[in-house]
Amino acid sequence: MGLISYILGKNKEIDFMFDFELIQDTSKRIHLKQLALQVCTGMIARTISQSHFYVKDDKKKILKDDLYYSLNLRPNVNTTASYFWQTVTHKLINNNECLIIVTDDKQMLIADSFVRVGFAMVDDVFKEVEVKGFKFTRSFQNSEVIYLQYANENLTKLIDSLFTDYGELFGRILEFQKRKNQIRGVVDIEAITELNEEKQQKIQTYIDKLYQAFSDKPVAIIPQQKGYKYNEMTNTTQLQSVDEVNKVTGGFMDHVARALGIPLAMIRGDTTDIDKVTTSYMNFCIKPILNHLTDELNAKVIERDDFLAGRKLQIRPASYVNIFEIAVAFDKLISSGGFSSNDLREEAGFERVDDPLLDKYFITKNYQESSEALKGGENE
Repeated sequence: MGLISYILGKNKEIDFMFDFELIQDTSKRIHLKQLALQVCTGMIARTISQSHFYVKDDKKKILKDDLYYSLNLRPNVNTTASYFWQTVTHKLINNNECLIIVTDDKQMLIADSFVRVGFAMVDDVFKEVEVKGFKFTRSFQNSEVIYLQYANENLTKLIDSLFTDYGELFGRILEFQKRKNQIRGVVDIEAITELNEEKQQKIQTYIDKLYQAFSDKPVAIIPQQKGYKYNEMTNTTQLQSVDEVNKVTGGFMDHVARALGIPLAMIRGDTTDIDKVTTSYMNFCIKPILNHLTDELNAKVIERDDFLAGRKLQIRPASYVNIFEIAVAFDKLISSGGFSSNDLREEAGFERVDDPLLDKYFITKNYQESSEALKGGENE
C-alpha cells in the first residue's frame, strides 16, 4: 500500500485507474436456484392442491361435516383450500418440514417459524410458534398439531452443494456471453504536469463513464495513460453460445427434479408416452407425499377407536376419468363378479349410490366353470 500511495502521489493523473469496485462475484446467481426450485416444487404443489379430502364412516359413506369443509374449501378465514395446500407443499419441500396449527375455533394455520423440542417417549413440544407476525404464547403438543416432514432430509444440502458449482459455472458463462463479439476500445491520455483538482475530477468522471460502458454496453472503452487517442479493438474470440447457458440451467434443474422424484420428460415438457410419464410422476412423487399426509391426518383428526371401527380419512389425487374410455373395462370387472358397481364408482372417483342393487355382485354365463358350460350344451 505504501508503494501505491507513492505512485499516486507522484502521478495524480493515474489515480483513477485503480477502481476496485469494478470487481464483481459472478458466482452469485441465486436466480438459477430459485428457478429450479420454483418450477419443480410449483409443479408438485399445484398437483397436490387439486386433491380431494374426505372422511368415510364404517359404511363407506362420505361424511360432509366441518372437517370436510375445512380440508376442501376454507381451512381458515383468510385462505382457500387450494392455496393452503400449495403453501404446505412448498414449505414441506423447501424447509423439509411444515407445521399446521389447529386453533380453538377449528381454523388451520400454517406456522412461519417454530422451535421443536423432541422427546423419545412422550409428545414432542413446539414452542415460539409464529403465524403472519402473531406469536403464540403457549406451547403445542405433537398430538395437538399436524406436523409433516419430507422424506429426503438431505435435499436442501444437495441443492445447495449443486448450486455452488452450477451457480459459478452459470455466472461465468453469462459473463462470457455478454462479452462475445463486444467492441472494445482504448484511450491514450497524455501525462499532464499541472493537474488541479477540478481537472482531475473531470477526467475521473469521464473515465468512470468509459468503464461503465465497458461493463454494460456492447461498445466498451478502456482508458490508458498518455493522451486521449482512441483505438478500437474488436473481440473475435469464439465463446459459448446461448445453448451453453440453457444446458447449464437444464442440467441443474434435472438434478433437482431427480431428487424430488419428478420424471425428466415431464419437467422438460416432452409429450412422448405422456400417460406413462404421468403415471410414474403420480406413483413416485405425488403419492408418497399424499400417503404421509394421509397418515398424519388420520392420526390427528380421527380417534383411535373410530379408525379401528372403519372410519378413516382418504385423499384422492387429481385425475381425470373419461367414463367412455373405461366403459369396457367397467363392464368386464362387473361381469366377472370381482367388483360391484359401487366399488367401481368409488374407484373411478365418484360417490357411492345408496341403492342395494349397486352393491350386489354379478357373474355372466361366460365365467361359469367349464364342466357346467359343457353340461348346459348337452342339455340344449
